[in-house]
Amino acid sequence: MTGFSRIEQPESDVAVGVAIDTQIDRPWVLIVWDDPVNLMSYVVYVFQKHFGFSREKATKLMFEVHHDGKSAITHGNREEIERHAEAMHAYGLWATIEKTED
Repeated sequence: MTGFSRIEQPESDVAVGVAIDTQIDRPWVLIVWDDPVNLMSYVVYVFQKHFGFSREKATKLMFEVHHDGKSAITHGNREEIERHAEAMHAYGLWATIEKTED
């Protein structure tokens, strides 16, 4: 006898499966919400300064915020959109992030 014993693995009828979350890579969207505090001209300024939008685009988005109560400002990966939300908060704007519906 050699001192080694054979360990047998139990048989298994269980199939192992791995699910891949295809939702992980979905883009995220930055939502800026209307508030009673900030002037419309200030919101246009923030959109131009932070995102580099033209005055026309920044004004269009500001009016969406004003009239619709919110606007989807930009899309991207989660980390990027979280950084934009933090920047909007630093400017005093109310912003949240959401997964897109696609």
